[in-house]
Amino acid sequence: MTLKDFLSQGDRFAAHAGCILKEVREGYARAELFVTPDHLNAGGVCQGGAFFTLADIALAAVMNSREQLTFGIENNIVFLKSAKVGDTLIAEATEVFNHHKIPYVDVRITNQHGELCCVVTGLAYRKAANLEIDGLE
Repeated sequence: MTLKDFLSQGDRFAAHAGCILKEVREGYARAELFVTPDHLNAGGVCQGGAFFTLADIALAAVMNSREQLTFGIENNIVFLKSAKVGDTLIAEATEVFNHHKIPYVDVRITNQHGELCCVVTGLAYRKAANLEIDGLE
């Protein structure tokens, strides 16, 4: 099983929310979410938790792309532009700093027009346990 399969199948919350992990490379991941009426908040725009869930699956892919079990320990999220039904949100996560214990990752979420909607930064804790996977994709 690859890391992409491991996360796609194992993170049932992200899968149930409609997040799809599209690409995983060492230090990089891309995930997408098609916004449906189920993703809307009371104001009629995409709920912040949907943005965070999309960012979180991309973060998890990058943080675990060194094939060691890694868990997020801190995140910061900034909402810049809302999304509506029919939008496709694309999260691109990039490892900014590959520390052996506490990696730092940046996620930029854009819509299908390339407009920046949200930025998430994250720190993680890398355990001394290897993931039993067969590669990243």
